[in-house]
Amino acid sequence: MPQDEFVPSLTLTPDIPEAPAAPELSLEVPTQTPVPKPLDDSSLTEQEKAVVREFAQKINLTDSNQILQYGSAAQTKISQFSEQALANVRTKDLDEVGNLIADLVNELKGFNPQEEKKGIFGLFKKAGDSIGQMKVKYNSVEKNVDKICEVLENHKITLLKDVAMLDKMYEMNLAYYKELTMYILAGKQKLEQVLSTELPALQEKAKQSGLPQDAQAANYLADMCNRFEKKLHDLELTRNICIQMGPQIRLVQSNNSMMVEKIQSSLVNTIPLWKNQMVLALGLAHSKSAIEAQRAVTDITNQLLRKNADTLKTSTVEAARESERGIVDIETLKHTNESLIQTLDEVLKIQQEGRAKRQAAEAELSRIEEQLKAKLLEVRDTTRGTKA
Repeated sequence: MPQDEFVPSLTLTPDIPEAPAAPELSLEVPTQTPVPKPLDDSSLTEQEKAVVREFAQKINLTDSNQILQYGSAAQTKISQFSEQALANVRTKDLDEVGNLIADLVNELKGFNPQEEKKGIFGLFKKAGDSIGQMKVKYNSVEKNVDKICEVLENHKITLLKDVAMLDKMYEMNLAYYKELTMYILAGKQKLEQVLSTELPALQEKAKQSGLPQDAQAANYLADMCNRFEKKLHDLELTRNICIQMGPQIRLVQSNNSMMVEKIQSSLVNTIPLWKNQMVLALGLAHSKSAIEAQRAVTDITNQLLRKNADTLKTSTVEAARESERGIVDIETLKHTNESLIQTLDEVLKIQQEGRAKRQAAEAELSRIEEQLKAKLLEVRDTTRGTKA
């Protein structure tokens, strides 16, 4: 938010007035309060310096209530502003964003598809199963990644709003710082004026007159100057808080900006790169599957060609050998001839043996016949002799 929207405003009448404290009476003329060191007003514009000088003339150091409430409006703003800044820091759980980014990295690391060893047989089925499993795992991881990205996107929007809000807070802090500076400058100008002119005049008057009321007036003004100087010191402490608040706001803003950058890097760079790599992985898996399938087909084709060539060679040689072979092998003829000769020899031998046996039988039959004839003659002769 532009700085000119936070115009410092000085007032001597804050919302909650308090009763003035009763001054202590004394007849002694107080010693002069040290003049406060001038404050650097280089951060103010000429118009603001003129406002400070005009406001300083309105300060009445004899009004104890005005001294008591001097700058309290700015201090209240600073207090409320500090509470707001503290609440902003407390509600920012940057660890959650860091954990989500860590979860995202773990999800991406967890996707590591394992390659399976494949043989020639069942190659196409195994390759298809492997690619299918890779796609299923990718879809599962992608769903988790999308959920994390959605949460991170919401955090990014919130953090961007916070960065803008912290810019506004920083400008408000600068305005409060300037407002306190103007209060302090105006107060010191007035205090310097009173200490250098009005208080010495009252003190001199009290010395000259010796009247109690004159001494009381000088004592009262000195006491008010002392209280006002302490009030300015309190305002300087509050102003110092504003000085410290600036770097604190920028530190919180820097942390938010770094987380936005990390989220943006994850959403814009990491996730698209991972998806691109996944597309490449699936493409390579398809390519590898096709290459392995083609290799298997080529191997099988080569095996068939070799086997057919070997079969052709064997068949051709056998056919040539058979074509050059005679109807009957010479060995067969030789064996047949030898068998025929042996058969003829056996037949001749059998015939010779049969002839010899027949001749022997004929001789035996002749002998038997002669024996039979002789026996028959013998029997006839015997029969005849008996009858006679």
